[in-house]
Amino acid sequence: MVVNNQIGFTTPPSQARSTTYPTSVARMLHSPIFHVNGEDPEAVAQVVRLALDFRQRFRRDVFIDMYGYRRRGHNEGDEPSFTQPLLYKAIEARKGVREGYLDHLLRLEGVTREEADALAARRREHLENELKRAHSAKVLPTDAPMGGVWRGYSGGNELEVEELETGVARDRLVSLLEVQTKLPADFRPHAKIVKILEARRDMAAGRKSLDWSAGENLALATLAVEHVRIRLTGQDAERGTFSHRHAVLHDYEDGHTYMPLAHLAAGQAAVEIANSPLSEIAPLGFEYGYSLDRPDALVLWEAQFGDFVNVAQVVIDQFIVSAEQKWQRLSGLVMLLPHGLEGAGPEHSSARLERFLSLAAEDNIQIAQPTTPAQMFHLLRRQVLRPWRKPLIVLTPKSLLRLPAATSSLDELASGTFRRVIDDPQATAKARKVERVLLCTGKVFYEIEKKRAELGREAVALLRIEQLAPFPTEVLRRALAVYRDETPVIWVQEEPENMGAWSHLRVKFLDRMFERHPFSCVARPASASPATGSHASHKLEQEALLAEAFGL
Repeated sequence: MVVNNQIGFTTPPSQARSTTYPTSVARMLHSPIFHVNGEDPEAVAQVVRLALDFRQRFRRDVFIDMYGYRRRGHNEGDEPSFTQPLLYKAIEARKGVREGYLDHLLRLEGVTREEADALAARRREHLENELKRAHSAKVLPTDAPMGGVWRGYSGGNELEVEELETGVARDRLVSLLEVQTKLPADFRPHAKIVKILEARRDMAAGRKSLDWSAGENLALATLAVEHVRIRLTGQDAERGTFSHRHAVLHDYEDGHTYMPLAHLAAGQAAVEIANSPLSEIAPLGFEYGYSLDRPDALVLWEAQFGDFVNVAQVVIDQFIVSAEQKWQRLSGLVMLLPHGLEGAGPEHSSARLERFLSLAAEDNIQIAQPTTPAQMFHLLRRQVLRPWRKPLIVLTPKSLLRLPAATSSLDELASGTFRRVIDDPQATAKARKVERVLLCTGKVFYEIEKKRAELGREAVALLRIEQLAPFPTEVLRRALAVYRDETPVIWVQEEPENMGAWSHLRVKFLDRMFERHPFSCVARPASASPATGSHASHKLEQEALLAEAFGL
């Protein structure tokens, strides 16, 4: 429904659009479009009833263009006749909607003026009483108990939330992997899909480590059989942008589809996985709204590349990061944003971690960059099993989807929970000999680790921060406590210096971390672009970055 009332302020319709009606774009949908005069209440009511009847009977969209105007301009302090003198001379000469409709009723002798005035007085009295009641009511604190479908869920500070185990028994993990490799007898998969299913059987048998796809898949599968509804949408959500997920399979002969996650066990929860359009603001807005009504579900939206979330920034700023403070509305929405500099150019590199960190305050959102399938498994399960509901931004990988080092065992999924900081057992055992501590997040960990092995630098410790918001200050403090005072801590990021997490960490710790360790950064030089467009340049930059991290 379009409330067509000059909302453009001083911009008239002729300057605001290229068509006669704001609903002209709906003509491509072959849906009914009703134009109705907003000054005629009975006509408006008739059109609304007709539109609802049509939608209910034919299950099709209907558009209503209710044409009207703002009698006082943009607000009571505005003077609309400055820019629209002729229009507002005509508006001043017209009666308001109530008076015009009352004249119509008086002519029909359907009501007397006294009856109309009494009705208006009663209504005004009711509104005044409601206003007084609203003023006297206490404002709910942000940690107030929720009602309705939100009963039992909470917001507030993460430190007040009890940790819980998110592991799942090994035999259940095995059975959930195996059942998804069994397709209907009449289903003919692509030859490459057959190889993926064979790999899953090897994972279930313990002959092969779990890759990223398997870790994510098992998180969804275990929740579904625990009666948690799953909803995952995104621009390539069914197959996965990088051909890693294959949640929805297509018959190679006739194209019909089969989703193994929907056929796990009798009585499982519903699993919805669907592709969404390349118009990020609309799907993300819809999924955010869905999450408001289903706090008990795991609701995820995935961008094709993390950068594409730029188009949905209005939804993020106005709702996702601020709704708890503005309206005491909680959400458990998960945003999966592929992130990492792979030499693919500026528009396929960055999920703009720095932007989300600048929006994070008062534990309003969670930001995580897991580096193993087990971490992803526990992170997704934690998101829905904890009663604490906050939006979760996950910087998901690209190259790690198939990196042999970025794998996990079934045992790592069978116990434990998500680790906010992953320390370095190799360095902890020789903590007194450590000469520098490299701190990082994301895929650059594996590149640093490989470089350390090549150089034989055992005196260098390597720690990962897996959760960037709420920042795990005390967990990191304990992880660094084993190292000597004055051991330098160096934050290593592959993003340019003015991007990534460095600016956020620099404000938090200045030039000394926990008053014990000199704190500095190794990053690409500050840049207006997230990444170079040349793969060769990218490789040179990455080599220089790693060399600087080790002081070469």
